[in-house]
Amino acid sequence: MHGPISEVIQFIDLNAYTITFLFIVGFIGGLVSGFIGSGGAFVLTPGMMSLGVPGTVAVASNMCHKFPKALVGAIKRYKYGQVDIKLGLIMGLFAEIGVQVGIMLQKYILDKWGQAGSNLYVSVIFVLVLVIVGSFVMRDAIKMKRATDDTDTGTSLAKRLQQIELWPMLTFKTANLRISLWFLVPVAIATGMLAATIAVGGFIGVPGLMYIIGATSIVASASELVVAFVMGLGGTLIWAYYGMVDIRLVMIILAGSLFGVQLGAIGTTYVKDYMIKYVMATIMLIVAVSRFFAIPKYLNELHLISLADNLVGFMTKISFVIMCLALLIGASIILTSLFKARRLEKAVVANS
Repeated sequence: MHGPISEVIQFIDLNAYTITFLFIVGFIGGLVSGFIGSGGAFVLTPGMMSLGVPGTVAVASNMCHKFPKALVGAIKRYKYGQVDIKLGLIMGLFAEIGVQVGIMLQKYILDKWGQAGSNLYVSVIFVLVLVIVGSFVMRDAIKMKRATDDTDTGTSLAKRLQQIELWPMLTFKTANLRISLWFLVPVAIATGMLAATIAVGGFIGVPGLMYIIGATSIVASASELVVAFVMGLGGTLIWAYYGMVDIRLVMIILAGSLFGVQLGAIGTTYVKDYMIKYVMATIMLIVAVSRFFAIPKYLNELHLISLADNLVGFMTKISFVIMCLALLIGASIILTSLFKARRLEKAVVANS
């Protein structure tokens, strides 16, 4: 069980260029992660894959770097009173079931269709989820910005679900809500499955907590870091057993992201709620375009389509450039809004 997978996996060679790129990707991934919850992985998995890291290794290494980073982010945001630990732990335990299912599915695809099949699967799921969730979150951010009242009181769906008395009912003090466990479980399992498939559970976790459970985006993104810690720890142990974790990638990315996650977490205390959603949606949609341009390469490798090598090479380059663009735009929006808010705060203090 352990052998066949490890034999087909190729770990990439590291040089000054790849190490620098991975560190920057880690920093921006951490920045985004601290700012919007554990969603930074949707930057990291495609970032690693664009350097030629196999999909499964990118997902496994991502999961491994994620749980210590999520812990740091969760502690930081707990100090700001944004984390509902009870909500995070319950979600995390049920998400672990989804992680097991997701890893079994990944292993099946890798055994049946090899590395190209696995890369194609990861990329297609990425594009679908990014476009669907990104569009939804962007629409919501625009609506919130237009609204004069910036309070985020949850959606009508969440309000309706909270009114259904289905034992056992759970009360979450920090999130300020009461809901049946049975509505929490599907969100948690879907989060775990997605985390094991593309290393991004936050895609489902954060919007799920906001739109189905009814938490505010600040509490949802902060509590999701607890979920990410629980899932990441369990998932890493299983992926490591299959020989998929490249510890070199983990250490480089972790070095960058632990620095970034601190800055991102500080940023949440200064910006309006809609800004968090706006940043999340913008990066998601740009990364979706980047992964879309990477798909023809894997289709070609599986002989499902026939394209000239130079065209495949050109599309792979475009994918990489768009990926870099997404990183730059995401980091710029977060850092600009952080510095603007800090400057404004200092001006207010000076005037008073």
